[in-house]
Amino acid sequence: MKIRIFAVLAVVALAVAGFFVHGAKPLAPDLDFTTLQGERIDTAALRGKVVLLNFWATSCAACIAEMPKLVETHDKFVALGLETVAVAMSYDPEAQVRAYVDKNALPFKVVLDSGEMVARGFGGVRLTPTTFLIDRRGRVVHKYLGEPDFPALHALLEKLLAEAA
Repeated sequence: MKIRIFAVLAVVALAVAGFFVHGAKPLAPDLDFTTLQGERIDTAALRGKVVLLNFWATSCAACIAEMPKLVETHDKFVALGLETVAVAMSYDPEAQVRAYVDKNALPFKVVLDSGEMVARGFGGVRLTPTTFLIDRRGRVVHKYLGEPDFPALHALLEKLLAEAA
């Protein structure tokens, strides 16, 4: 009898542990970096905002194709508390990134990840575009490899932006 009770409790404990391991959203890493505009950003200080963090490169055709949609998304949700940060990959020449940002008047923060600190902090990002959606509590809610399904992303943003911090 004791063995059966122990076995049942062990199964329940494993199920609960599995839920927390697989169901919990990881926290975004604590990093600080400087934007091309000279603004220092600390990811911990972004808590309280919903953050769309996009890794991209000027040499990435898919990144360039999705950038107008990121701008539209930013413009649609910025007043509700969305913070958008575009992280240019370390191999992207700074002059080229600055020229693209200026030519396209990107309305959000842009970071040149010259030391790969941001890419490493987010699990060693190598593929572009890669986008992380972070909730107000600083948890990574979703990781998009390639261009997001923007209508689905907008629906998720509406939900996250309606939640309290």
